[in-house]
Amino acid sequence: MPERIEVRLPDDVRLHVETSGPADAEVTAVLLHGWTLDGRSWHRQLAALRETYPTVRVVSYDARGHGRSSCMTLPTATLAQLGDDLAAVLDAVAPAGRVVLVGHSMGGMTIMEYAHRHPDHFARRTAGLVFVSTTAEGHTHTVYGLSPRIARIIRLAETTGAGVLARCGSWRPPQALLRALRPSIRWMLFGERCDPVDIRLVTSAVAHASLRSIGGFRASIGTQHRLATLAALAHLPAAALVGDRDRLTPPPCAESIAAALPATELTVCPGAGHMLMMERPEEVNAALSGVLRRVLDASPAHRC
Repeated sequence: MPERIEVRLPDDVRLHVETSGPADAEVTAVLLHGWTLDGRSWHRQLAALRETYPTVRVVSYDARGHGRSSCMTLPTATLAQLGDDLAAVLDAVAPAGRVVLVGHSMGGMTIMEYAHRHPDHFARRTAGLVFVSTTAEGHTHTVYGLSPRIARIIRLAETTGAGVLARCGSWRPPQALLRALRPSIRWMLFGERCDPVDIRLVTSAVAHASLRSIGGFRASIGTQHRLATLAALAHLPAAALVGDRDRLTPPPCAESIAAALPATELTVCPGAGHMLMMERPEEVNAALSGVLRRVLDASPAHRC
């Protein structure tokens, strides 16, 4: 069973963190979830990692304002702050050894921000990268699977609504409202197939995100541009995955990441949407395993 701990950040935000595997492991895999979700979204990957790589330390946590972590002040609802939080979590729960960072959507953007804001820390620690349904170009390619004109209208409504939600503090979305919105959530996040268990999990995660975090992070998610940061990481083993029905981070997002990291293994999953770790767990697990294996093969202990 994973160990559940609390990491207190300098601004008194408390992060819910789950760890498993040896505390002195040579390699640690850290899984970062997407916007409005929580660490449970990785449950299929966490189970596979714990079974297949018992010597690897596995870490997942709920970002500030999400899941079982505490809420925060509105000015700290930014990707920049999430990058700082990642550095703090690594120092607290995996202070030694090399790290493979795995990010979905906002989690992938968090990794890029960590690399941008803490380049020395990143260089000392990071040995591999896995990007799942994410982007380095904000909302540049996001058209929700619709015409550009309609997409602009939706984006305007979305950003306006996000500004309103951001001022609602630590309140959580009403469960009844989320149940009514399940068809919309399913359309936005999933592709051709969706297990009812997964849509219930996603709805539960959204219900645990504060309205401040749901609205507050939208601005920096839409404006972040980190392709230049990625280009400096081309030496690392990496993988990028995307669904060809992803309405939030469509294939051009993953393609630009792969172009910035030429050695990246790019996987496009037919018929899949934004929630690849749930929709296509085998493909995500295989990509993660491929990066982990390359990192482990390069370790001094393995070479001996």
